[in-house]
Formats: sequence, structure tokens, C-alpha cells
Amino acid sequence: MQARPNFFSGPYLERRAEEREDPRWIEAARTDPATRYLVARGSTQLLSSGESPRIAFLDNAGAAAMGDAPCVLLGWYQDARCVLIDLPADAVPTTPPGTGFRELRPLTAVLAAAEAAVLAYARGLSIWRLRQRFCGVCAAPTQPTHAGHCLRCTNPACAHEFFPRLDPAIIVLVSDGERALLGRQADWPARRYSTIAGFVEPGESLEDAVVREVQEETGVDVGAVRYHSSQPWPFPSSLMIGFEARAAAGSPVRVSGELEDARWFTRAQITSGEALAPPTQSISWRLIEGWLQAGG
Repeated sequence: MQARPNFFSGPYLERRAEEREDPRWIEAARTDPATRYLVARGSTQLLSSGESPRIAFLDNAGAAAMGDAPCVLLGWYQDARCVLIDLPADAVPTTPPGTGFRELRPLTAVLAAAEAAVLAYARGLSIWRLRQRFCGVCAAPTQPTHAGHCLRCTNPACAHEFFPRLDPAIIVLVSDGERALLGRQADWPARRYSTIAGFVEPGESLEDAVVREVQEETGVDVGAVRYHSSQPWPFPSSLMIGFEARAAAGSPVRVSGELEDARWFTRAQITSGEALAPPTQSISWRLIEGWLQAGG
């Protein structure tokens, strides 16, 4: 168990999933003066303008001005019912002064952690709903149920139900004791290196995925795979599952796949800035940070 939750994680909201079973949930929301509405348009979300953005929550009157856009019950945020208004990407709504639709990813360094987590949750649902407008079995349109957390096929002969899906990906800090194995992609900023990551394949355990991804991308064989922590990563729908692993001292590196470079770094090389670490909001940084502290 980590001393603090990873960014986008933690007890930031009460989901109260049982409330999704109430077919009159939207009426309850609209008659509750405390209800707050988070507005999304495609993958963007309504935030206050300026260098320190905040969620531009709407009240019931503001939500009514958005028309009959689909809504999703997110849960209870700071003891108030929180509802997502899910606008299509081409919508042109009238928004309150001093607000605008902005992408989440560039703002992670300046958003309050709890608000960033709510936005990440809402973004994941918006993207899933956009991609599941039609049944994957018979291609008929889908319609929302369970307060927006289920999309059901409208074809009575099919009636398949679809629930939000995540793409599991492993991310691992590989060490040979005194060095950490880090890689970089060609489009990253100069000197930026990060831990090794990749998606889990069908029929594969998380531990097997760690071993395979490290070997495929760097040619290094690892063992002693140990779970660290996880992080939702809604860009667009990943769950990053963090591990630590050991490699034999002096293991050679052979780059292949999507990496431009991979190499071993000492703690001194990382702390001196020879390798530019990933953003502190990422689980990759948490893995690197833990390894640095372990050698303290």
C-alpha cells in the first residue's frame, strides 16, 4: 500500500453505484438544489479560464440551458450529487463568462488533485460512450441505462449490454541493483526517459506481460516481478499497473519496437538531470522516485 494515492486516484468521490439502479435518478438530480453538473464536449471539459483552472460546475438552472443532452450520474463529490452532461463534440453551447472547454492532459500539473480525478473519471466515460454508440454484436444503435453507466442494444433480438471497458497496461521500473532501465520515444522532449510500459495481451498475466514487454523493447530478461501500485490514465482509457522487477547486473540493452533509445542510468545520473524524468503526476515518476529513495 502506497503512502499516498497516485494522481487521478484516491477517495475523491463516492460512486454510490446503487443509485444508478433508480430509473428516476435524473428527476432526483434536477429537484436537488445541491446537484452540480460537470459539462463535457467530446474529450474536452468546461473549466474556468486562467492559469489556475477549476471545474466550472453548473447548477440546475445552468444545466437546463444545455438542453436535453445525455446525462451520467458520476456520484457524490464533496457531499453533493455530481452529474456529467455529455455534449457531442460539435455542440456549440452558451457557457458562463470566464469559462471554456479545455483538454485535461495539458492541465494536470496545475489542477487540484481531486478535481483532476473527477475530470479523468468523466473523460473516460465520455470517450467510452462516444465509441459505443452502436452495438458491437449486431450494429444497432445503443441507448443508455443504469444512469449512463450501461449502453444497451436497441435491437430486441440482441439486447446486448455494454459496460465501460479499460485497456490494462503494465509499467515497470527495472533495476539491476545500482542502475535503472529507462527508455524514450522519438517524439518526447530532449533527454526525457521513462520506465518501460506496454499493453497486456489476451491470455497473458500481468507478470508475463512485464517480462515480455521488457524483453521485446530492450532485450533485457527480468525476474522477481513485484506489484507496486496502479493509476487510471484516461488518454484515452488505460489502467496503468505498476511493477518493479530485477535484471542481472550488466545486462546488455538492445532497442527495438517503439523506443528510440533505452539505457541503464545510475541514481546520480537521474538526479543530476542527465535523464529528464517524466512528470510527477505519472505513475512512472512514482516508480522512479521509489527507486531513488531506496538507495538513499
